Amino acid sequence: MAGHSQFKNIMHRKGAQDAKRARQFARLIREITVSARQGLPDPASNPRLRAAVTAARQANMSKDTVERAIKKAAGGAAGDDYSEVRYEGYGPAGVAVIVEGLTDNRNRTASDVRNAFSKHGGVLGETNSVSFLFSRLGVVRYPVSVADEDAMLEAAIEAGADNVESGPEGHEVTTSPESFFAVRDALEARFGAPEEAKLDWRPGTTVTLDEERAASVLKLLDALEDNDDVQNVYANFDIPDAVMAKLSA
Repeated sequence: MAGHSQFKNIMHRKGAQDAKRARQFARLIREITVSARQGLPDPASNPRLRAAVTAARQANMSKDTVERAIKKAAGGAAGDDYSEVRYEGYGPAGVAVIVEGLTDNRNRTASDVRNAFSKHGGVLGETNSVSFLFSRLGVVRYPVSVADEDAMLEAAIEAGADNVESGPEGHEVTTSPESFFAVRDALEARFGAPEEAKLDWRPGTTVTLDEERAASVLKLLDALEDNDDVQNVYANFDIPDAVMAKLSA
């Protein structure tokens, strides 16, 4: 029985990982679709599309899948008319949450997001009700192996970045949203493709959670991230390592 239970557990985890990967690919394809339709369907001439293609490549999406998504968007295929949406609210313990999505049905997505907040001890607020607690910035990350701290700092300054933080885990370059694409392209020309490059919401302050509240917040975030229309979820919480270890046990 133990062997059977272990096999079932492995299959369950594999199924969950496959489902998560499928959702990630669906989100990336939506971003590629919207990016290609907002500008030229050529990554070299469309900074947002280039960022989407880079993210897809980092997620190990095949080149054929990416190219099909771009061609489909360029051809104006029916059924893929997505709108960008953003929702803001508070979760358990007063944690501020920002939800970004791409949807073909605003009413459905708004209802689903509102229900997720309500079911998991949160409340959906008005636009800009929590975004003032965050800073909008561009983030470009490189492994520590691509350059030493001085070389990365010099390159980032020349590219027009706002800040660089270097450490054992790598280099993180931050920029204003307006400078993001230019900084990313300049660094990529010098160091190659980054590990990650994206626009981010960075909290100014965080709420430290105990085990009970952390479990509640994570359930809300899981529910939001399981929604096919949701692209990104940001929140201003901090979970101590000891608490996370208990939750992961």
